[in-house]
Amino acid sequence: MTDSFTRSCKNDWLRHALRLLLACFLVAGAWARAEGLTEITQLRIERSEDEWQLSAQLQFDMPTAVEDALLKGIPMVFVISADVLRDRWYWWTDKKVLSTERAMRLAYQPLTRRWRLNVNAGASASSGVGLALNQSFDTLAQALSAIKRISKWKIADAAELDSGVKYRLDFRFRLDLGQLPRPFQIGAIGQSDWDISVSAQVPLVVTPSNEQR
Repeated sequence: MTDSFTRSCKNDWLRHALRLLLACFLVAGAWARAEGLTEITQLRIERSEDEWQLSAQLQFDMPTAVEDALLKGIPMVFVISADVLRDRWYWWTDKKVLSTERAMRLAYQPLTRRWRLNVNAGASASSGVGLALNQSFDTLAQALSAIKRISKWKIADAAELDSGVKYRLDFRFRLDLGQLPRPFQIGAIGQSDWDISVSAQVPLVVTPSNEQR
């Protein structure tokens, strides 16, 4: 009878511990969603004319800390990158054959109360080198909508990829904390409310008929 009572107590304790563990996971998941988890809701690679183009749709909420810094005049640089890697069965890692980046610098202009978005072909949007696009918006929501939507971004010339070869596209979107002023970098790096990033891997096969599968 004593053994039965002991086993019953142990089972009750185990069930209670499992319930607490499950509750912790649910709370953590809800907290992550509330903080604005970055997601890729759409990612597509297409061939158009003589080049490969990437289109994507992102989803995230601007963290309060980042928005406050923007309103204080601190620009934010978002970077999208695409690496094309070739499958190598004889090596531990695949071979990177192509790599491209685009930087989007978002800044608030207090005098006009407008938002300025500069799109740059390279990772350093502050230099202005390779500047592709300048846009102004009345609201932060409008500016973020432009950042979240990537349309027909050229990632490679068609001739740069061999037909019949298996490739992998590594896509990444992130807030580049390295572009922040030094004092902000110290406070932001490692903080979850400054983490705006997401990545994905997509297979890319160039067939002899030059059609993606």
